[in-house]
Amino acid sequence: MEDQIAKLKEKFSSKILNFTEKSKRRIYLEVNPEDIPEVVKFIFRDLGWRFATATGIDTPQGIEILYHFSYDTEGKMISLRTMIKDKKKPEIQSIANIITGAEWIEREMWEMLGINFIGHPNLKRLLLVEEWPEGKHPLRHDHD
Repeated sequence: MEDQIAKLKEKFSSKILNFTEKSKRRIYLEVNPEDIPEVVKFIFRDLGWRFATATGIDTPQGIEILYHFSYDTEGKMISLRTMIKDKKKPEIQSIANIITGAEWIEREMWEMLGINFIGHPNLKRLLLVEEWPEGKHPLRHDHD
């Protein structure tokens, strides 16, 4: 795995904002939102890591998304972090065209946090009832 991490660092040296190795099995890599599709594609297709899931968090600085990848044969995880600073109009390029399995989690984050995933093939409700008020996102701190 160390050689894969070295390839990742080398290829994206100018785009990596922060690299943290929390433990031998857990790595966090931070990039700007516009770099997510390119880095995701490299981790998933070129390095062969499995997309596990993604999580979104409303923070005081903006909306953070973490894309979690697993290297199952060695029990390792990479979490690719990015921060969307515009909380009034949070948007980021969808990765569903790279990883089909990301469609549902992006729909969930769209619905619960209000993130617009540009280029997503089918942003529609997944968890909330159809009558849920437009513009109200249950996982946002400003939701009442």
